[in-house]
Amino acid sequence: MDGVIAELERALGTGAVLSGEDVPAANRHDWSGLPATTPLALVRPRSTEEVAAVLRVCHAAGVPVVPQGGLTGLCGGARAATGEVALSLERLVGIEEIDAETATITVRAGTPLERAQEAASAAGFLLALDLGARGSCAIGGNVATNAGGNRVIRYGMTRDLVLGLEVVLPDGTVLTNLNKLVKNNAGYDLKQLFIGSEGTLGVVTRVVLRLHPLPASVAAGFCGLPDFPAVLALLQAARRQLGAGLSAFEGMWHEFYECMVTKASGVRAPLAGRHPFYVLLEAHGSDPTDGERFEAFLGRMLEQGVVADAAVAQSTAQVRAFWAVRDAVAEYATMIGPMVNFDVGLVTGRMHAVVEVLRREVAARWPGAVAHFYGHIGDGNLHVNVNVPGAVPQPKAEIEALVYRVVRDHGGSISAEHGIGVTKLAYLGYSRTPAELALMRTLKQAIDPRNILNPGKVVGG
Repeated sequence: MDGVIAELERALGTGAVLSGEDVPAANRHDWSGLPATTPLALVRPRSTEEVAAVLRVCHAAGVPVVPQGGLTGLCGGARAATGEVALSLERLVGIEEIDAETATITVRAGTPLERAQEAASAAGFLLALDLGARGSCAIGGNVATNAGGNRVIRYGMTRDLVLGLEVVLPDGTVLTNLNKLVKNNAGYDLKQLFIGSEGTLGVVTRVVLRLHPLPASVAAGFCGLPDFPAVLALLQAARRQLGAGLSAFEGMWHEFYECMVTKASGVRAPLAGRHPFYVLLEAHGSDPTDGERFEAFLGRMLEQGVVADAAVAQSTAQVRAFWAVRDAVAEYATMIGPMVNFDVGLVTGRMHAVVEVLRREVAARWPGAVAHFYGHIGDGNLHVNVNVPGAVPQPKAEIEALVYRVVRDHGGSISAEHGIGVTKLAYLGYSRTPAELALMRTLKQAIDPRNILNPGKVVGG
């Protein structure tokens, strides 16, 4: 192993290779809550060529490599175990190009999402991918996990925004296809192999992303609703009457809302009364007057009794204040304590049935437990957070078994947007058939026969 570290130092320089106690604490874990580790080494390449050099050295020695972006993942996918090399892309940053004619941005993989968003905005464009970790998460990690976030209902997942990729394979081979064409059917679309593969098939180093025009108006409304059928009715009406302008439809069950507006710092209740359900809608308009159209839409929903109460943002600051209710989940640890969190996909019409079953079964198994439900309702993504007061540690395995069983029984996916990593590996068979799992393993074996790239993640050992 000392020989491998020496070779890496020769390839990258001593300042780019850290080992032992010199590995920073931040690179020893991600946001999954799994215990910290001490990787064999941390390497910080500055270019695609240096990434390739790292992989050639490790491939020849049979040493596993774990790619790391912003380390904001929740499933342990970027956590390097003892004896593995952590490959951080923190130095591989920068905006290489914004092409106004093709409406694309070419970004190095370690670039934080928020920096890319700001660069696009300064050029008059919208980089539509957006999630709460925008200031920390890296573009390469967004691609590797096929990140979703707040605007999927209009703009799609990361997969829908990627036109081209540069990827380094496990043996150090560089695949460069920085395609800017929307229409390109020249053979297999190889980039799709790597989007959502969580770094198990290749290391993303550069990305070409689609851009959209900056909206001429951004309208937001916060609604209180009497029941879940009203939530579904509002969603259908918003799709019909706001059309492609509908950019977010975030749903919150009352337990979640009450916690956010009473315990989160700096969060104010957008509505005076209390309701069983809440929805935050956002619409991007191509005309400054589209805000009036949005307000008229909510007025009709109030008149028809679909919505019990609503507030419409009158400024950008109020839009941010509405989103603060939804984004305050980052404070859960201080508000409630340790939470066992879930990111699942469900047919929208079945969501409340799943919530009711989970409420009932969690309460029966752990009387007094806290269970919160919220999510990107418009695209079928439900988040579930559970805390058993006083339990140290939390009964994580038992809660996971319960939640994933209920999701499976209702035809859902155990992972809507956070990936599999290691924490969901045991349950992947709940959402994928044996034939699909076999094909995944075949692809892994074909591209990484030595199993050195993020081993044990997604498809197991």
